[in-house]
Amino acid sequence: MTYCVAIRLESGLVLASDSRTSAGVDDISVYSKMHKFETAPDRLLVLLSAGNLATSQAVASQLQRDLEDIDGKRSLNTLSHLDRIAGYIGEVSAQVQQGFAGQAEQNGNVMEASFILAGQVAGHAHEAFMIYPQGNYISASREKPYLQIGETKYGKPILDRIIEPTTSLERAARCAMVSMDSSMRSNLSVGPPIELLIYAADSLSVQRHCRFEADDPWLKRLGSAWGDGLKKLFLELPRFDWEN
Repeated sequence: MTYCVAIRLESGLVLASDSRTSAGVDDISVYSKMHKFETAPDRLLVLLSAGNLATSQAVASQLQRDLEDIDGKRSLNTLSHLDRIAGYIGEVSAQVQQGFAGQAEQNGNVMEASFILAGQVAGHAHEAFMIYPQGNYISASREKPYLQIGETKYGKPILDRIIEPTTSLERAARCAMVSMDSSMRSNLSVGPPIELLIYAADSLSVQRHCRFEADDPWLKRLGSAWGDGLKKLFLELPRFDWEN
């Protein structure tokens, strides 16, 4: 399991992902879940993945092969709208899972994977889409400006309380990292290194791309500050009537 979040704001996009794929007493595997493709200059596309590692890696590899095949009919470069790119990725994902179907049935494995596509094509608005294992997708909206995949429940409350379309990129980035910290504290299957990407609308280039290891000083300060702040606020909550 893993945890990824994408936040769509008026000023741009904020993406965060962990890198843990399995966690046991003597087995912890780490793979990046944030894929940035080298596309044409008129676009910037980032793909977050969660679910079966073999499926997500096969999908990313197929997208890269299609991108390098200049005679191919469809690729991340040939489609002019982000929703069409999301549909294309969904089709590739469904085909990969279908190819794994026999192996999955024999071994009892679940080969599903979910994705978040975020980015911008020149001349169109920046967007974020969540792509389901079945290949269909939904977009972030003004009413719900963030999308999550993987182990989503622990990091959701802070997003619901803080994120609005007008939130600044830096504030949203801190919120995404607190969301990630909450997930890591509550679920062993979510863990560092943590990747954070910040994209300013219409720039068609990454503003910031950071990687935080488990012993990163800033990541430790963030977790301590959030935990201490919660404890302080808890002590200031209104007392029951009978306590007064």
